[in-house]
Amino acid sequence: MDLDLVLDVSVTMQVVLGAARMSVAELLKLNRGSIVKLDTKVGDPIDVVVNGRVIARGEIVVLDQDDQRFGVTLTEIATPNSKLNAKKAKAA
Repeated sequence: MDLDLVLDVSVTMQVVLGAARMSVAELLKLNRGSIVKLDTKVGDPIDVVVNGRVIARGEIVVLDQDDQRFGVTLTEIATPNSKLNAKKAKAA
């Protein structure tokens, strides 16, 4: 297969830190400085999603303490014959 045909195709990549479930009333009460409790704890694996499909899992790492930049260390990568299922969102 000649991959040169698709190497410049853009994709959307997301790093999903967690999820929260709330009512519309709770959502409307959010404002600047509000904290939303996610279902993921520090140290839990996070999903790496490309075009809506989980392709890997990893851990958040600090790249540059001066600029407070973060990155992801991949710990698990999907193979063509296996799929990674997205973590299920739990009620917060």
